Amino acid sequence: MRYPLLFLLALLLGAQALLVPARAEESGRLSLRERIAQRRAAAAQAEAATPLTAGTHTLHLNFGGQSRKYVVHVPQRYDAATPAPLVLAFHGGGGYAEFMADDERYGLIGKAEREGFVVVFPNGYSRLPGGRFATWNAGGCCGEARDRAVDDVGFVRALVAQLKTQLNVDSARVFATGMSNGGMMAHRLACEAADLFRAVASVAGTDATQRCQPARPISVLHIHARDDDHVLFNGGAGPEAFRDSSKVMDFVSVPQTIARWVQRDQCPAPARRTLERPGAWCETYTACAGGTRVQLCVTDTGGHSWPGAQTVRRGKEAASQALNADDVIWDFFRTSAAP
Repeated sequence: MRYPLLFLLALLLGAQALLVPARAEESGRLSLRERIAQRRAAAAQAEAATPLTAGTHTLHLNFGGQSRKYVVHVPQRYDAATPAPLVLAFHGGGGYAEFMADDERYGLIGKAEREGFVVVFPNGYSRLPGGRFATWNAGGCCGEARDRAVDDVGFVRALVAQLKTQLNVDSARVFATGMSNGGMMAHRLACEAADLFRAVASVAGTDATQRCQPARPISVLHIHARDDDHVLFNGGAGPEAFRDSSKVMDFVSVPQTIARWVQRDQCPAPARRTLERPGAWCETYTACAGGTRVQLCVTDTGGHSWPGAQTVRRGKEAASQALNADDVIWDFFRTSAAP
């Protein structure tokens, strides 16, 4: 049977009309990745709106197109009616938030319980879903975070802002500390977020910033082992750090790091020895601008580790027990004069 040309044309136009809604509906569908991203964003918004109570919480913050994890420990004595001190603790390069929250390795949760401060363990940049093998963009170091120019300072600012909606935070007592690459991140925050932090403390991570103009003077503590085989005390990177030298840098020495902060904080007098015991000593520059201080604590042994830690990575030198980093850091934070 032959159909007139006009009839065939009508059939064709009718079929196309039927296909248009289907195509429109198909084009309006989200991909699986987009749906997952939406669900994560909704979950993060719900988390952000929930006040935190005593205990340990694993939460997320959407920043820079990525869901960034952070672990918060709120001490049992926390009272929502009373502003609490806040300590941000940054893991080392290749680490992750839960690793830094391990009390056998770092002891910060136990210290938070004893002293009554809230401690937060942010997760660095990672391509892995669980956030492992993460790094911080501390300036000249390290890894993917540096190479991708990740805005970690912006992330930290957004994180503190979110924490202030979840907790009663004392804005005059916000501090940062970290290990290795995380310690370098603490130095960078002192340079670029001095308006937010009252004091910072770094363990085994020297200043990696390429430029530093703090908005105001800020107290800085640095802790380092003489025999650190990763971030060398007198500058440079040890053999282990240079397994992939492209992921690190030629580290600044400990003396140069301290000299930079003495100049930035305009400390007028020589340092004085404030602690000396077998295997460790500390010296402090006081009367710096704005009532700030610069302090250096050195252990003879311990390698690239957190002094006082009970557990270190397999095959690593035992941490020095001549000094307890948690005690020294909290004492420095607690007694630092507000700029």
